[in-house]
Amino acid sequence: MRAALLLLILSLAATAAQKSTRTCRILFIAAPESALKTLHLFDGRTTQEVELTRMGFSPIYKISPEAVSLALLSTVPPTTTTATSAAAAVPAGAPTAGIAASIRDFYLIVCSDPANQVAPVKMQVIDADAANFKPGQMLWFNLTQNTVGGYVGTQKLAINPKSRLILEAPADRLAEYHVNIGFVAPGKERREPLCETNWFHDPRSRSVLFILQTPGSIIPRIQGFPDFRDADPVMKN
Repeated sequence: MRAALLLLILSLAATAAQKSTRTCRILFIAAPESALKTLHLFDGRTTQEVELTRMGFSPIYKISPEAVSLALLSTVPPTTTTATSAAAAVPAGAPTAGIAASIRDFYLIVCSDPANQVAPVKMQVIDADAANFKPGQMLWFNLTQNTVGGYVGTQKLAINPKSRLILEAPADRLAEYHVNIGFVAPGKERREPLCETNWFHDPRSRSVLFILQTPGSIIPRIQGFPDFRDADPVMKN
């Protein structure tokens, strides 16, 4: 009886610890060559140096469970003990993003903002909780003014300009699949080819894809990043 009770207590404690843990991964999209490689992420209680990775997601970072806002800073802010002092520690104009209390795991999507004098970036929080974004699924962002559509394996893709959607797994197993995607430019009716190739599906991994407008070209491009999580991921901070 005591052993069963102890196991129950340990199980409840583990569940509570898991619910109180909050994590994120960072991705710097379309970063210029001169862009910073690291910045300081401030969550209102703690500050940590984070990698602004370009070719894949950053390591997994722990974030304070009580955080309601995040800021990226070029220097470490003063130590804070209250919400009021935390707000005062963030320089005016710093890139910030709010975070809902319900979000336990998220992506911090960063892009260049040379006009910002505090830190030359801007950022957006994207909910990545496993209940909403499952292994095998694809999260698409269309950051262009083009309408994009076609077939991604077994799935039909249709995504409007400046929007995002989650696409179900393009295959039902570890396998190669065919991709045929086109786009319609603003003010045009004719569909132009964008991408026809084969991609590889790993049902253990989530995929995040961006449709970007290449400077000086009318043809957009697709950039994708896998998010594979080990059973016991290594987390920073």
